[in-house]
Amino acid sequence: MKIKIMHLYPDLLNLYGDRGNIECLKRRLIWRGIDAEVVCHTCDDKGFDISDVDIVFLGGGSDREQKIVCSRLIEHKKELHDFAENGGSIVAVCGGYQLLGKYYRLEDETIEGLEILDIYTEQGKGRLIGNIVLEADFINQKIVGFENHGGRTYIGSHTPMGKVLYGYGNEENAGAEGVIYKNVVATYLHGPLLPKNPELCDYILTNALKHKYPDFDKLEKLDDTLESTANNYIAERFVK
Repeated sequence: MKIKIMHLYPDLLNLYGDRGNIECLKRRLIWRGIDAEVVCHTCDDKGFDISDVDIVFLGGGSDREQKIVCSRLIEHKKELHDFAENGGSIVAVCGGYQLLGKYYRLEDETIEGLEILDIYTEQGKGRLIGNIVLEADFINQKIVGFENHGGRTYIGSHTPMGKVLYGYGNEENAGAEGVIYKNVVATYLHGPLLPKNPELCDYILTNALKHKYPDFDKLEKLDDTLESTANNYIAERFVK
């Protein structure tokens, strides 16, 4: 078995150690004897081919960097939309999360989105910054991370990634954070996200493997004592 991961624009979208998410995905496959290939698509690359890709990762960046990336990805809007609709796995963090929606409205301009998700983002007053803890119904482990975003994202009828136990989330009064749609995981959580949340990482990998290999059952367990201890420490520090 083999999983191919494409990291989109790591030269522009790599806030708060987002590259660590790629390494986590890769290592948790290799530790189980599953081949993992990582390819990067940067500003210098001309072609764009996701036909043999299993997981697409889109990280976080500033508004300026988001505009550059979206101006390039908008040409591949249909390919990315079809990829998601047909069960391809997408992991999008912060700025990448915002780009999956209809638009991100700033004070003086609007960034057109890829419309993979039926969401939109509006610039708010002040930034939502700090540690965040979520409760998700698709894994047993609490999801922990760090958020720092000026945008407020409105997800309509989409299923959120989790209920906010501590922190802000999509917007101040939402009580929810991120979006889970088919095999798309979109979130504001930096940190990087996946090393702190091994069950979430395995959820993403399992989805990708089941999509590629219909007979695939489940991942073998790893010794996550250190990872789980760190996760529990953060969760218990902020949620009493």
